[in-house]
Amino acid sequence: MAEFAIVALFFFMLIFGIIEFGRLLYTINALTDAARRGARYAVIHQAEVAQDGLPHTNAKCVNNVVKYGESHISAYPNCNPPAGQPTLINGISAATISVTFQGADLDNNPSSPNPYGTNLGTATVTITNYNFNLSIPFIHRTLNLPAYTTTLPAESAGFEPSPLP
Repeated sequence: MAEFAIVALFFFMLIFGIIEFGRLLYTINALTDAARRGARYAVIHQAEVAQDGLPHTNAKCVNNVVKYGESHISAYPNCNPPAGQPTLINGISAATISVTFQGADLDNNPSSPNPYGTNLGTATVTITNYNFNLSIPFIHRTLNLPAYTTTLPAESAGFEPSPLP
């Protein structure tokens, strides 16, 4: 009985370690896919014309696509999922997601505004400071995973480009 207790402790720690390693790999893959999915949504969904007269993608919609998935966002007005909607990745929040739009410098003048829009520039989605909690008996650790970044060039997706100033 004593030998079983000693061997079982290591055996079950090994089993839980294998399960947690699989969960960690799943989370890493899900974070990579979420960044890719958000960047893809940003470049193909042009929102209404913004104040400067050029089309812009709504960063709030991109954040919600990263958190909930595009199929859950497209069905709701203003990209607002219903309260209590579970996120695709446990523990992801708006504070961990950043969306950046870089315009193309068409006049080679860095001081002039660089518009983001149809076929101009890139969209970047970055997920940072995501903490993964290991749940192995006697080894409880929190891992701060690295940043997951995806950058894609803007696409026209059937929109006609607006004339540039």
